Amino acid sequence: MTSAGDGRIDVGWREWLALPMLQLPAIKAKIDTGARTSALHAWRIEPFTQNGAPWVRFHMHPLQRDKTLSTICVAAVHDRRPVSDSGGHRELRYVIHTPLRIAGQERSIEITLTDRDTMLFRMLLGRTAMRGLRVIPDRSFLTAAPLSVAEAGAYYRGVSPPASS
Repeated sequence: MTSAGDGRIDVGWREWLALPMLQLPAIKAKIDTGARTSALHAWRIEPFTQNGAPWVRFHMHPLQRDKTLSTICVAAVHDRRPVSDSGGHRELRYVIHTPLRIAGQERSIEITLTDRDTMLFRMLLGRTAMRGLRVIPDRSFLTAAPLSVAEAGAYYRGVSPPASS
């Protein structure tokens, strides 16, 4: 859904997104205008070197409320910096750049990696990734999901390939 005339995409306070480079064809995210940088759930974060450059491998639970399902992601490290969470706690986090797909459009965004296992959403989409979006705070899921919940579950369980990439 786009607004009349200005080309921005209307999004609700929560949306389904895709992070194709991380092999995450569907992840539910909280659209968080209070967060500067986006954050992605990650645990067992393992830094390594590939072709002389820093990389990181991490595990994640891609579906909300499902800790039995996990997947492994790999990405080049862009930075490592201290980040304050909503409670004011500072944590040194890995920062990666990755394509984000929402409403059929793709853009590169910056994401910090942190353990969000106790949080409802596996991802927060922060302000720096919201270029071209207009948040409608009392609405949800205004964009088409890249996969249905059933398709995402089947993909993450290795039962079927993603329907759309």
